Amino acid sequence: MTLPDKAITIISGHYGTGKTEFAVNLALAMVRAGHKTALVDLDIVNPYFRSFERRRELEREGIIVHVTSHQGKADIPSLPPDIMSIFVDTKLQSVVDLGGDPVGARVLGYYKPQLDQTPHDFWFVINRNRPENKDADIVIAYLKQTETLSRQKVTGIINTTHLGRETTVDDILKGDTFAADIADMLDLPLIYTVGERKFEQELKDRLTGSFFPIDLYMIKPWELSEAEGGHFAWLVE
Repeated sequence: MTLPDKAITIISGHYGTGKTEFAVNLALAMVRAGHKTALVDLDIVNPYFRSFERRRELEREGIIVHVTSHQGKADIPSLPPDIMSIFVDTKLQSVVDLGGDPVGARVLGYYKPQLDQTPHDFWFVINRNRPENKDADIVIAYLKQTETLSRQKVTGIINTTHLGRETTVDDILKGDTFAADIADMLDLPLIYTVGERKFEQELKDRLTGSFFPIDLYMIKPWELSEAEGGHFAWLVE
């Protein structure tokens, strides 16, 4: 698996696709590979699953975390000035978790002058099991709207097809094919197919996209079973 090499990697997609889970895991993979890493939570749309909720764990790993909306305490699109550091620090690689609707996409437009001067990728996340991603025409229309409102072009597709705890290998494989077809229609690369680490061996040599293994971090404490409590103990410290 090859990690991003651009200064900034922007992650967009509809809420519920697994966008934030992927963004958190990507930032962790980057910092563990030795990169100076920041995670920018620009998702002002979904107050329930925002990457800054894992701030303690991320900062413990050495990730710099930037949060909108007065450190996530207000549901308004307040953009702190320290976000500008991702365009200035040449040693920093940043992951931007962008909100998953037109309002969220529009926020990125504020940074167009800086992005135009900074090497970056803009990846669009697809979860075939979401109603908003149920067919290619709907996905492409949403992607094009995101490009228009964000004032940036998408540069790659990410398959995050899942059904939460009910996800199977078959779900991931079907999502991989679906995302690869859309990528072909748009003449874009399918960058990763994302799935829990436990599926890695079963999916070996069966995917179009490079497999990106994740651990589940964006999970609420009350969703944990007793058996899982130890693995996610840091969530409820």
